[in-house]
Order: sequence, then C-alpha cells, then structure tokens
Amino acid sequence: MQATEQSNETIQSVWKKRPLIISGPCSAETEEQVLATAQRLAATGKINMLRAGIWKPRTKPGMFEGIGAKGLPWLQQAKKLTGLPTTVEVATGKQVQDALTFDVDVLWIGARTTVNPFSVQEIADALRGVDVPVLIKNPINPDLELWSGAVERVARAGVKDIGLIHRGFSSYGNTEYRNAPMWHLAIDMKLKHPEMLLINDPSHICGRRDILLEVMQKAIDLDYDGLMIESHIDPDNAWSDAKQQVTPEVLNEMLEMIIWRKEDVNSEEYHAALEKLRQQINHLDDELMQVLSQRMKIAEQIGKFKKENNITILQTNRWNEIIERASAKGEKIGLSKEFITKYFDAVHMESINHQKKILDS
Repeated sequence: MQATEQSNETIQSVWKKRPLIISGPCSAETEEQVLATAQRLAATGKINMLRAGIWKPRTKPGMFEGIGAKGLPWLQQAKKLTGLPTTVEVATGKQVQDALTFDVDVLWIGARTTVNPFSVQEIADALRGVDVPVLIKNPINPDLELWSGAVERVARAGVKDIGLIHRGFSSYGNTEYRNAPMWHLAIDMKLKHPEMLLINDPSHICGRRDILLEVMQKAIDLDYDGLMIESHIDPDNAWSDAKQQVTPEVLNEMLEMIIWRKEDVNSEEYHAALEKLRQQINHLDDELMQVLSQRMKIAEQIGKFKKENNITILQTNRWNEIIERASAKGEKIGLSKEFITKYFDAVHMESINHQKKILDS
C-alpha cells in the first residue's frame, strides 16, 4: 500500500471517531510553540487531530494575520512527532494548494469565508479531484441558507467527507458570549444534514476560558459529534485570542470532567419507558394543535370586526399586555421568559397572517 493510501485510511478512521476532539493553538506562532503544543496535547491521549491557524482573517488591519505558509512545515513535523493528523483553515484556492502540498489532512472553511459564496466557490474549485475531508463553519451572521449553500458548493466539487462546525453567530446586544451560540440554528442545520459530522467550537462561542466547560457539556448533551478547542502552551501570551485558549493540561482536565452522553442504550426497559412518555407527548401535541386552531378561528373573528371598522391589524398595547401576562404566568409554572416570548411571537405572527387574509378578502 502506498503512503497516500495509508494516510487516507488513517484520516478516515479518525474522521469516524466519536467524540472527535480537535485541538491546537489559535495561531501557529513559532516552530517551537507548535511542536510543544502538539506533543503536550498528544500526551493527554484524548486529542484526535491537531489544529493551528496559519492564515488568520482578522477584523481590523494591523492585527496578527497569521505566520503564513512558512508555518505549514511546522505542522508537518508535528504530525511526524505525534502521529496526530492536522487541520487548518483555508480562505482561498492558493491556500488550499499550499496546505495540501504540506500534507494537511483536513481543511476547514472559516466563518468569514462561509458568508461569501464567491470565496467558497473558489475553494470548491481548488478542491476538485482532491480526496480530502472538509469542515465548514457557520457564517458569522445567523443565515442557514449561506451555511447550506457552502455545503452544497463543496459537495458539488466532489468532496465526499464534509462536516459542520458550530462556532456561534454575531448578534447585536449579545454580552455573555463572544458569538451567541443560537443552538437552535445548529440543530436545524443538523436536521437538514443528519449524515454530516457536527462539531462544536466552544472557544469562539465563549471568547473566554471560564465558561468553556459549560458550553462543551451542552454540546455533548445535544449529541454533537465532537469538539474543536483552542489550546496553547502559554495562553496569556498568545499572539491571537489569548483569553479563550487553555493549556493542554487544563484541556485534559476539562475533558475528564465532561459527562459523555450516549445516543442510545440497548435496554428494553429504557425503550419501553421512553416510548410511553413519548406517546404522552404526542397526545399533548395533538391537544396543543387543536387549541391553536381554535385560537386562530377567534383571531379570524377579530379580523372581521377590524375589517368592518377599518382598524389596523397590529395593536401594540394589546400585544404588550399579552406578553406581560404570559411571562408572569409562565415563570410560575417553570417556563422561561425567553421561551414564552419566542412562542408567542410565532403565535402572534400566525394570528396576523390569518387576520390579514380576512382584511384582504
């Protein structure tokens, strides 16, 4: 068997590992830093793949934008020393070619690139005829169509192994996270592409190390296939994203603290109990649908009165009254204000649509 075939076989076995744990520095800074980080990560016995930023698209000019292609041989050497496959972010066709020249095993497309279909297409064109797995991060803005579009472009180039990385979304008013996780969007993406690997990137969601474990655990609880966490031998003095990186030893401790969930268990008692509870949920869902249908019929009656009296559909004071009343009641019975607001927003929009049809009839 030739070396290339052996390499492909190795990366395929790693690609199928669950959980798949990817780690390494935000940026490759020096050869010593890359090799030391790789060796200390490998020593944990928990890391499946080494990551490092070679080219760093930054928000503002003047920030450290990566060491460039001269860092690729360092990764190549790190792989020889540790046996860990490597992965880097690429944003152009030239970067794809450079990475593959130095035997990078897996490529990933970053959030700033996913948001630009022209850039994704350039990368896809460079990947034609190449047998290499590709991970695709969600776009910066919360747009699943852009994410799906990137997947489709890469798939059309003939790439067979495509995975998704959830790294959070830019959100106005968000103060808790560097990038708001918006878990529901990642879950929606997984439902659209159930066959694809889904990895969580808590480093870019959190932006700080003190809440990393909390986000890592939630991702595992939601049945993510793995994690990509930034690790550095001297995080406080890292050249980029210092606050969100941890040492390999701290990462090892975090991974030991995680409760690793299983998707299923071979137990008749468990499945019987679960099926009974799910049937109860099905019945309650049916009742909810009936109640919502009755609510919309009443909304249509209100629409008729509004039409007869030339009244606008949207009544702001009434809507505020509904939300305040529902939130107060919801909190008393264990429903969060966030859920109540989202739920009633959806119900309200459907009610508006029903009334609009009445006004337009």
